[in-house]
Amino acid sequence: MSTLIAIGFKPIKQQPMTLVTKANVTCSHGVEQDFFGRPSKRQVTVMSKEQWQTVCSELNTLLPWTTRRANLLVEGLSFTPEHVGKILEIGELKLEITGETDPCKKMEIAHAGLEAALRPDWRGGVTCRVLNDAEIFEGDTVQLN
Repeated sequence: MSTLIAIGFKPIKQQPMTLVTKANVTCSHGVEQDFFGRPSKRQVTVMSKEQWQTVCSELNTLLPWTTRRANLLVEGLSFTPEHVGKILEIGELKLEITGETDPCKKMEIAHAGLEAALRPDWRGGVTCRVLNDAEIFEGDTVQLN
């Protein structure tokens, strides 16, 4: 079983992440108060705890998951290219997986080698489009359909 273990958003571009234990996620704003939540293929980003741990292990360091700047952290699920077009259900929320969250130069600035470590096997997570408005909570069950 997969679980939502953390929720974060960026209230201001290039500023630190804000962590919350619950959040409203809407079709019009993504994760409530997130700077990048406007409707698009990249409205919400989701990352796997297991894939993040692989990255940290490869870099021989322990970085907080927020270094990646994803909105949601899930445990018990790893993302692959085959997941594009599938529906990720988090509690009552439905997200369509639209693609890979490509690592950018900001990751290299955050930690040397991070951009390259995120590139293989979709370790940087996935981008999603919000399909319905819902409130999510840490601990919600996550299903991939």
